[in-house]
Amino acid sequence: MPLSSTPDVPSTEPSHSQPVAAKRKMGWVRPIIYLLLIGLVVFAVYRVYENKQAGKAQAEKQASALLNRPVPVQAVPVDQRPMPVYLTALGTVTPYYSVTVKARVNGQLDKVNFTEGQQVKAGQTIMVIDPKPYKAALDQAKGTLAHDQALLKNAQAEFNRYTALYAAGVVSKESLDSQQSSFGQYEGQIKADEAAIETAQLSLDWCTIQSPISGKIGLRLVDPGNIITANTTNLVIVNQLQPIAVYFTLPENLLPQVLSKLRSDQRLVAEAFDRGDTTRLATGQLLTSDNQIDTTTGTAKLKAVFTNADESLFPNQFVNIHLIIQQRPKALVLPSAAIQTGSNGTFVWEVQQDSTVRMIPVKVALAEGQFTILDSGPPPGAEIVIDGADRLHDGAKVIPSSPKKTMNAGSQASTQELPNGAGQTTPSAPAPMTAGQMETAHPDKRRSTSEPPAMHTGNTNHPGRPKRSQP
Repeated sequence: MPLSSTPDVPSTEPSHSQPVAAKRKMGWVRPIIYLLLIGLVVFAVYRVYENKQAGKAQAEKQASALLNRPVPVQAVPVDQRPMPVYLTALGTVTPYYSVTVKARVNGQLDKVNFTEGQQVKAGQTIMVIDPKPYKAALDQAKGTLAHDQALLKNAQAEFNRYTALYAAGVVSKESLDSQQSSFGQYEGQIKADEAAIETAQLSLDWCTIQSPISGKIGLRLVDPGNIITANTTNLVIVNQLQPIAVYFTLPENLLPQVLSKLRSDQRLVAEAFDRGDTTRLATGQLLTSDNQIDTTTGTAKLKAVFTNADESLFPNQFVNIHLIIQQRPKALVLPSAAIQTGSNGTFVWEVQQDSTVRMIPVKVALAEGQFTILDSGPPPGAEIVIDGADRLHDGAKVIPSSPKKTMNAGSQASTQELPNGAGQTTPSAPAPMTAGQMETAHPDKRRSTSEPPAMHTGNTNHPGRPKRSQP
């Protein structure tokens, strides 16, 4: 039987050629994507590096421009003049004499014969206690004396008569001795009465209170009409202010150099400065030192005396004492603000003739207040930077100017420029200011960099500026 032919039926099974083609296609696309990504990363890194290099070059350019830009500074010449070397101490002003006046008798305060705060002389009457009771006691003592004097006179007459009778043999020796004893008793009574009169007179004199010293009288502590008690009630305080004393202390390690000069009869000058140690109030002399050292503090107390003619020193005032030990006739002196400290030690910046600066090492002897004494350093007359040194380096260009000294007279202020060299002064044009001075002179500009601008709450509009919305 012949085989029947069947029609070709398309196969439903997936073909293996399509996945192979897709795989071949993805095989060359994926490396291209990777290469593009790597290229983008490399490009981004290159751009970042290029920007950093450009920023670095710009920063170096700006730094170079700043380094080459002249720096405004203030400079003063080094001075050579006599300069004292002194010890500093804290002192308290004390009256040379101080007396608390008290009454020596009881009674009612009758009068006050002074004005509070006035100057009084020694022996001047300042207060009076009611003298009537003491005057009556004096009169009574005088009456008793007169009575006893009469009795003494009678006893003397009796003794004279008995002496004559005893000589005539009329009376006995015993009667004569009795009359003589009575006469002696009256003599003793007379002396007692005289002493009572002196006591009553003294009490009467004490009713008038006198100033024991010359000085300035303080505020009265008792008003007239009050009953005061002898040796108890404080009436007023009198202080002697001319001269006046200042007590101060020094450490025991500084005491030998002071005592050696005192033993050689050298008068050490003492200067009193105010609490801020800037203004000299008075000049005096060291008088003496205490005879022992305080073991609790390791200091010794010293006493200086000031004439105080203008009364610039007042009791219990706090002062700074400068005790001058020696004088340096030719000391190199410059402001302490000029001294700089670095890795190479202590130095100053000297302004050269070509307006550049040079670092000069210095050796500091001692610092006294706002000035420093040098053992070695720049020569006298050399210009030294005192302000604006934080941006300087060797060879830096500067614009020097002299510091200005402001003097206030009432409500007006005048500005006087200090000399900038030997026989030269800076011109009257405004001098360049340092960064610190610019911040002080223009605080608004400094605030504008750190604070947001203030909002206007009014309706004022500036031309060409859009309105701000109100909060």
